[in-house]
Amino acid sequence: MTSSPLSPHPDQPADASHQARTADASHPPAPPVDASHPAHLVHTAAALRDLPRGTGVRAVVMTMGALHEGHATLIRAARRRVGPAGQVVVTVFVNPLQFGAGEDLDRYPRTLDADVELAAAAGADVVFAPSVDEVYPGGEPQIRIAAGPMGALLEGASRPGHFDGVLTVVAKLLHLTAPDLAFYGQKDAQQLAVITRMAADLNFPVEIVGVPTVREDDGLALSSRNRYLSGPERCTALALSAALFAARDRLAAEEALRARAASVGHHPAPDRAAALAALGEDRAAADAHAVAYAAAGALHGPAVARAAALAVLDDAARLDPPLTLDYLALVDPSDFTEVPDAYEGEAILAVAAKVGSTRLIDNIRLVFGAGRPEATAAHQGGTTTDAVDTGDTGDTADTATSAAAASSPSAPSPSAPSVTSTPPATPPTTPQGPLGATR
Repeated sequence: MTSSPLSPHPDQPADASHQARTADASHPPAPPVDASHPAHLVHTAAALRDLPRGTGVRAVVMTMGALHEGHATLIRAARRRVGPAGQVVVTVFVNPLQFGAGEDLDRYPRTLDADVELAAAAGADVVFAPSVDEVYPGGEPQIRIAAGPMGALLEGASRPGHFDGVLTVVAKLLHLTAPDLAFYGQKDAQQLAVITRMAADLNFPVEIVGVPTVREDDGLALSSRNRYLSGPERCTALALSAALFAARDRLAAEEALRARAASVGHHPAPDRAAALAALGEDRAAADAHAVAYAAAGALHGPAVARAAALAVLDDAARLDPPLTLDYLALVDPSDFTEVPDAYEGEAILAVAAKVGSTRLIDNIRLVFGAGRPEATAAHQGGTTTDAVDTGDTGDTADTATSAAAASSPSAPSPSAPSVTSTPPATPPTTPQGPLGATR
């Protein structure tokens, strides 16, 4: 990707950076959508072209069906952004090109009637549900779009050819739907990144709007594949989000220790204990040791975050049923390469694992060096966060004791995110990025 998917607010003017826009979840929800008029269901590109487009802009939400609240959040965000004069198109297409050998193409849920109902209730004007022959006339295309080096990492390494299939169908659906805006969930962070890069490199005149991950009350990221999980498997699957939250909280604890070390200074041990006592600490000696450790630079954000997440995942591997880890990676959002231990700035902590026969993915966005002025400014400037997690860097711990407690793998259950209420959009004047198929 030319630039990070962690990017400015969707209300900012379009520019030539090709950055994925992100919905800000800090605004109150918009009024309920009037679903008295059902969405038009069309199956061909010709039928879609024949529908009146109106005077506003068109937004598209690309899905593979089996719609759930995560998809509804995308549709509502699109509805709010385009306003009453705009048009929201939801595509429902299970793309065979992005399934590898032995994957779940045949059993992938297909619930079109329910999908149309949910889409209409969330604010969609049109549901475009083409057949495989409509999208790929004459069979699988001989020419496909290659995802390049970024598409060979993580998900691409585990599922060879997956992102080539994603990019090929996204390009075709963008041509068929001709949107001005495209909305995509941040749960599939690598997919969002490769599609944004494709849009930048190939000059698609579409603006991406990234929408924060939607989670269940217990933290599990919403996915169409969650329905495959049995009760015990679902309990094990909670380790994915728990691992991410543990890394977030441990990072916050480390930053608190570093800030305290800076405030106490490099005094001899007795003076340090006295300084901590003056701050109101009850356990001055223990805290002095922890602060001295932080001041010496022994803690490193990326290494500590990885270790905290791995501890949770290692425990989950011993559950019944067990979690089988595919990867845990802390990556630079611009190219999805692993970040070094000295890294400062925004990063994505991504995890993929199997529980039973179901493969699940999740991610969280972290800021390393959050207490430093330059990192804080970047984090507050509209960059992406996982809205469910009320601040991925976590709250600053008040004491070294609470900092240690924050390294526990347990984390509070996140609340459901709100979706930005944004004013009607105008068509972008410069090429932006498109939106990919929602998994």
